[in-house]
Amino acid sequence: IAALTLALCLPTLAQDLPTLPGTVTRVLDGDTVDVQLASGPIRVRFNGIDTPEKNQPWGSEATEALSRLIAGQHVQLEPFQQDKYERMVANVFLGDLDVNAEMVRQGHAWAYRKYMKRENAVLCTLEDEARKARRGLWSLPTRDWIAPWDWRHLKTRADPIDYSHETAADCMAAIGKR
Repeated sequence: IAALTLALCLPTLAQDLPTLPGTVTRVLDGDTVDVQLASGPIRVRFNGIDTPEKNQPWGSEATEALSRLIAGQHVQLEPFQQDKYERMVANVFLGDLDVNAEMVRQGHAWAYRKYMKRENAVLCTLEDEARKARRGLWSLPTRDWIAPWDWRHLKTRADPIDYSHETAADCMAAIGKR
């Protein structure tokens, strides 16, 4: 019953939202890909998730997981916005599979609280379940559970936040906070 309930909560490709079909031509890391659209190539940053950096524990595993899932595949992009690096921020779908949510479910990505919206709250639940099941990056020792947004600033901050006791409710409470 829990799996059925979760399946009903997972985002699906909305039929009324505009989508862009394309083919993944390159996986740069666990949350960024190049996609060939009919109008030309575009760089896509996954909405609502953040994966470990390449030089961070689990960074290469997250990139490999995304590559196995969508490299060379035809995907649908549900555009969200453009980021400061001029990348399209989007929800990425492979058929009916929400790839953003799948990366979190498998434990390869964090729910990116700072840039999430309330409609992305299911990512907090998926992250919590992956953490409890010790899937993906959550199989690492807890000292390596450093959020990518903290990892990027280790040189300027004394200590990263300890997320080892984080719950889905804590994650949801942090949505959109800067």
